[in-house]
Amino acid sequence: MMIPTVDIATRVYNHKWKIDPIVRSLIDTDFYKLLMCQSVFRNRPDVDVEFSLINRTKAIRLADLIDEGELREQLDHVRSLRLARGESTWLRGNTFYGKRQMFRSDFMTFLENLQLPEYELQKKDGQYELTFHGRWPEVMLWEIPALAIIMELRSRAVLRDMGRFELQVLYARAMTRLWEKIEALRALGPDLRIADFGTRRRHSFLWQDWCVQAMSEGLGNADQGGRFIGTSNCLIAMRRDIEAIGTNAHELPMVYAALADTDAELRQAPYKVLADWHEEHDGNLRIMLPDTYGTRGFLDGAPDWLAGWTGLRVDSGDPVAITEYAIAWWKSRGEDPTQKLVIFSDGLDVAEIKSLFERFRGRVKPSFGWGTLLTNDFRGLVPGDGLAPFSLVCKAVAANGEPTVKLSDNPAKATGPAELIEHYKQVFGVGEQAAQTVRV
Repeated sequence: MMIPTVDIATRVYNHKWKIDPIVRSLIDTDFYKLLMCQSVFRNRPDVDVEFSLINRTKAIRLADLIDEGELREQLDHVRSLRLARGESTWLRGNTFYGKRQMFRSDFMTFLENLQLPEYELQKKDGQYELTFHGRWPEVMLWEIPALAIIMELRSRAVLRDMGRFELQVLYARAMTRLWEKIEALRALGPDLRIADFGTRRRHSFLWQDWCVQAMSEGLGNADQGGRFIGTSNCLIAMRRDIEAIGTNAHELPMVYAALADTDAELRQAPYKVLADWHEEHDGNLRIMLPDTYGTRGFLDGAPDWLAGWTGLRVDSGDPVAITEYAIAWWKSRGEDPTQKLVIFSDGLDVAEIKSLFERFRGRVKPSFGWGTLLTNDFRGLVPGDGLAPFSLVCKAVAANGEPTVKLSDNPAKATGPAELIEHYKQVFGVGEQAAQTVRV
């Protein structure tokens, strides 16, 4: 089902939330959330989890910018959503990663009957404390809508007093900026492979949809020999008839680790996640995300069968050092790195994409998940830089009452109680780490 391009500036000028809700579908989410949800539904359906919003950019006082009543209206609207018949048909019958009926019948029945659970919202020190609690397969699907709502309400707050022509100029400038980026990427040649990963911190749904269309036209779709391989956003993928892209995320090892009873089980938790994943998926869905508790330690302790996986995703730390380490690791395990897919996805923009592509082309199969600076680059376009992107996450913070921990290859991204972070560092053998600025 194709939908026409809209005049974003006019829509922004005229919109009221009831006719232009921020989240308009349960599949206005990242594809990997649905893949992970099916795995959780199959393997750990009764785990009780808590998710919480975390604003890493404390200087942006969200509770001062966003009206609490508007926020509650948007959150309540998401709770009213149900999977539409056409969406269910698309998920049940479409081919994803070359596999038909990716989603099992029992999981689809669960999804078709799902209402997202209740939320808790309060203000503290200029920030919103937004939490979700309940069964893992239900609560986990709040993550992306919650982030999208907060991000777009912030955008709407900044744009609220702009006139029609001012909005037209703003979006014209943003469109020009993105098109110049696309032209620069096009110059890298036909071997480039890049996807939209920008749902969670997008400027708005309408803007993400425009960015996807621009990428599709400017770089060409991969199924027609182009460079653009698809979008993480399921709703946009369905409406624009392009590939839905995604694998798995830190959430799985974080929860599995929190459920461990001993340090030995804790050390094995990241591999247990992938063993469960291995039973369900093959091909390009067998992508490791090794940085939850340190990439080097993960690779050093990895079982031999993981070396045969299709590749890995680099999501924190120094991407050059990590990829070089992975290349050496594959060689040590008798694998050919030139046949391995490496997906870069951490704070990318054109300069980083160009540098990584040129360094690793021919040594691995580099691919790029371009996120915030694709779908939310309005830096310097309004007074006070009020639309500059910022780092907002929604993480699993507890599982069956036990706190979760994420270490990351960048200590600035670590989450969890301080004493548990130190314990996890000891268990996983994480030494000194160089902190890097978290841009987005």
